[in-house]
Amino acid sequence: MQFLGHIVRFIVSAIVLMVVGFIVPQFSVGGFWSALFLALVIAALGWIIEGIFGKRVTPFGRGIVGFLASAAVIWIAQFIVGGVSVTWLGAILAALVIGIVDLFIPTPYDAGRKQESRD
Repeated sequence: MQFLGHIVRFIVSAIVLMVVGFIVPQFSVGGFWSALFLALVIAALGWIIEGIFGKRVTPFGRGIVGFLASAAVIWIAQFIVGGVSVTWLGAILAALVIGIVDLFIPTPYDAGRKQESRD
């Protein structure tokens, strides 16, 4: 059942990236498949950065370093995924919008982290 949750999360992330592409200037995603692949690449790059630098650098570390790391991951992902075009300003704005969306749409990862902090 957890595998299905991950699939749903990536589909929701792809939809959010498509919406962000409509809202944010200088950030464009070619279509759903590009957005889905972009969500996978962003997750993989985030996982790698978290493994190298620790949790304080991830968006879940909250703060300016996590925010800038998110923008850098979004900007770097454009070179891996076809159909995606992002400028630095677009990456920063996209990281801001995605962060705001994450506040209102909790994910299973966020819920697990909140449970860990209570223990």
